[in-house]
This record gives sequence, structure tokens and C-alpha cells, in this order.
Amino acid sequence: MMSERYLAARGTAPDSATGRLLTEGMDGFWTNVIAPKDQDGDGKVDLREMTEGFRRVLTDPALYPERIEPVTNCFFDLVDLNGDGKIDQAEFQQMFDSVVGVLGEDCAAVFAALDPDCSVALDRAEFHKAVTEFFYGNDPNAPANHLFGRVVG
Repeated sequence: MMSERYLAARGTAPDSATGRLLTEGMDGFWTNVIAPKDQDGDGKVDLREMTEGFRRVLTDPALYPERIEPVTNCFFDLVDLNGDGKIDQAEFQQMFDSVVGVLGEDCAAVFAALDPDCSVALDRAEFHKAVTEFFYGNDPNAPANHLFGRVVG
């Protein structure tokens, strides 16, 4: 569903090269990361299974290149609406608001926190750093914790 939302928000056809790449990446993420969490074999992954599974599977940053990086690259390319190799705040806002429902003020704050060099754009390395921090970080105050919306304690 997430890849469908990104493709729709960007106006990218699902059968395009980018659409197929993202769909294949998300399918691989499901097959290699999510589906194995279905402990009771009911074909669904409930919250308990997902939480326990993520604790097991997403604890080793060495697995990032295999499990997360391909999907992150696809999402980067989709969010980079003008194809300049960077995600500016407007692109970030448009995609995250339309796909994940991150509010404008939250999105602006998250973007600013993820842009440590204040270049007003995220390059691919900065985006990967944020996603890596989101999945593998242990700092409760890390900006990437809010990548998909503000976490309120």
C-alpha cells in the first residue's frame, strides 16, 4: 500500500520502470523482513508479531544494505520529484504529507532536523542516514525517530 501511495502521489505508473522497481523492492521487504514474522501461520502479521519480529530482524545494521537500502533508494527517487539528486523541503512535504499524512509543521521540523548541514536539501547519503537511524538507532532524541510523523511520548 505504501508503494502504491507513493506512486500515486508522484503520478508514476505502477508498470513504469520506477514503479516496478519500487514494487519489487517492497515485495522483497515483505518476503525477507515482514512475512517471516507470521509466527502463527495465519497469513497476517499482527502488532505483536511485527514488534517481536522487528526486534529480531532489524537489530543488525550490517543487514541494511540487503534488507532496507534497495527500498530506501526507490523511495528517495520517488520523493526527488525533480530528479536533481536531492530532496528539498517542498518535495519532502508533498510526498510525506500525501503518503504518510505527516502534518506540515511536523514535516518542516523533521526536515530541518534531518538536514544537519542546513543545505535545505537532503542528499541520498543524508536520507540513508535518517532511515538507518530510524531502524537501528537507540537515541530516543534522534531526529529520524520522527521520519514518518511526530512521536509523542
